[in-house]
Amino acid sequence: QVQLVESGGGLVQAGGSLTLSCAASGTIFSINAMGWYRQVPGKERELVARISSGGSTNYADSVKGRFTASRDDAKNTLYLQMSNLNADDTAVYYCYINAKLRAWSSIFRDYWGQGTQVTVSS
Repeated sequence: QVQLVESGGGLVQAGGSLTLSCAASGTIFSINAMGWYRQVPGKERELVARISSGGSTNYADSVKGRFTASRDDAKNTLYLQMSNLNADDTAVYYCYINAKLRAWSSIFRDYWGQGTQVTVSS
């Protein structure tokens, strides 16, 4: 019913930039928060950035000042602009949306993308 497709990952040199995109499709009535998590093997998934329906953002301390999350509600798309990347940013990045599928429903659920690999070479 809901599909999230991430794009923009890849290999980049330290100090470089990448922009990730996450396009949500399917039967979506309303999206609340959207965000990005990342995970490296052997570690828990960690929150990178979150953006509310009103546009307020929260970032992990490790990415503040370097990453910027934004959303285009007309396109149900989430973005993550990443700059000054370093080796610690190497991970699989997952996007999520908190959404409800029906106008009459009061239930919001989290939906996840399949992940996109970001590798930063030093």
